[in-house]
Amino acid sequence: MHILRCGDAATFAPLDSCRMTSGEAIPTKAQIDEALELASERLVVAGSDAALAAVMTRLMRTERLDTEVAFVRATASPVTTAYGLPHGDVAAELAVTGIAQPSVLIRDESGQAIVGQALWTGPEQGKLEGQVYADSEHVFTGKVPFVELLPSLDGPGVRVASGKKHGLRRRREWFDGRAVQLGTAGAIVVRDGVPAKRPVKRSSVYRHTEPMHLVRP
Repeated sequence: MHILRCGDAATFAPLDSCRMTSGEAIPTKAQIDEALELASERLVVAGSDAALAAVMTRLMRTERLDTEVAFVRATASPVTTAYGLPHGDVAAELAVTGIAQPSVLIRDESGQAIVGQALWTGPEQGKLEGQVYADSEHVFTGKVPFVELLPSLDGPGVRVASGKKHGLRRRREWFDGRAVQLGTAGAIVVRDGVPAKRPVKRSSVYRHTEPMHLVRP
């Protein structure tokens, strides 16, 4: 077992005896590779959702998704919510004693893993205008503040809902699919809290063909 500490992330007492590699807040390929070389079977990622996404992207691109990965962060996040993970000391204890389970991994067309949440937003903080489908099911056409995409453990892979307001007492309608596609005049993709630098006219988020092996309760 080896820890990749990303930025100034806390590691907590249960991990005090583990070896550690320090990396940037979003670790580089070289930092991830160094930590993987030192990890016998399990890599513990201490950091943000974006840090875990960087690790999963590297594992996916190098065909090493069979590596056991545990995730430790101080507070709850989209990743902990999506995969039912604890945070703080409990997460650190789980990283040491828990069992890795094959878990749904989603990605986009650029080959980047999405581990907690992706957003499609309009450029320059404006509304998103376009059309979205989940597999063959129509999600929306028109203008919305944003579209939210999440990994779905029990469904075909991806959950999606628009940010359109249906009234204060009505919940957003969620759709499930193996692939979700957007066509638009321009959108910004936000992957695990990190916005892309340039707008796109098309974007897809879909279930990867292989699962990741995530330590879960």
